[in-house]
Amino acid sequence: MRQYSSKHRLLAWATLGGLLLAAPASWAAAPPEAATCIACHGADGMGNAAAGYPRLAGLPEKYLADQLRYFADGARNNAIMAGMAKPLTPAQVTALATYYAKLKPSGKPAPMPTGAAAAEGERLALRGDWDKGIPACIRCHGPGAVGVGENFPGLVGQSAAYIEAQIKAWKDGSRSGDPLGLMHTVALRMTDAQTQAVAQWLAAQPLSPAKSPANSASAKH
Repeated sequence: MRQYSSKHRLLAWATLGGLLLAAPASWAAAPPEAATCIACHGADGMGNAAAGYPRLAGLPEKYLADQLRYFADGARNNAIMAGMAKPLTPAQVTALATYYAKLKPSGKPAPMPTGAAAAEGERLALRGDWDKGIPACIRCHGPGAVGVGENFPGLVGQSAAYIEAQIKAWKDGSRSGDPLGLMHTVALRMTDAQTQAVAQWLAAQPLSPAKSPANSASAKH
């Protein structure tokens, strides 16, 4: 039995070594626990858009740690992530959150939607729908939706499928932990069509907002 276990340990380390060689240089500094994260979130931490797995790279450290705790205690209802998060010690949660927060986001945005859906998504993200009590996404998540502080993560770099699923989770109560219940309140006021439109528009935005000509000119002086 000891020989069998040793073989499996050697196989596990060999697999991890292969992943380290294939991954970006920054991944070489990953904590051991991150080896289980890459299957869904990728070696670069940018997730898997087709499967709806989110970007972790560059999100706030406290936000990432909080999400692991929410998965563990059921504030976020996800069977897969609950199974991953519950065995983690506080030190392991901190190590993972610190590592992914330091990864630099990369990649190209999704194609921009067209027609009425694009216009509606842009309106909701930039101006909101105040007649229905829906604030603009950038009011909390900042210009370009790149994130503000520890509680309002960047939305850019996330897939439309993931953003849509999270708004619906806030709406039906399967996700909580938002400051003052803000996202639950906003999600309740959004229709399915609005949710889909804003998710698609946000997924098509660049990781870094484009500089306006005025800002570019002032930066040169």
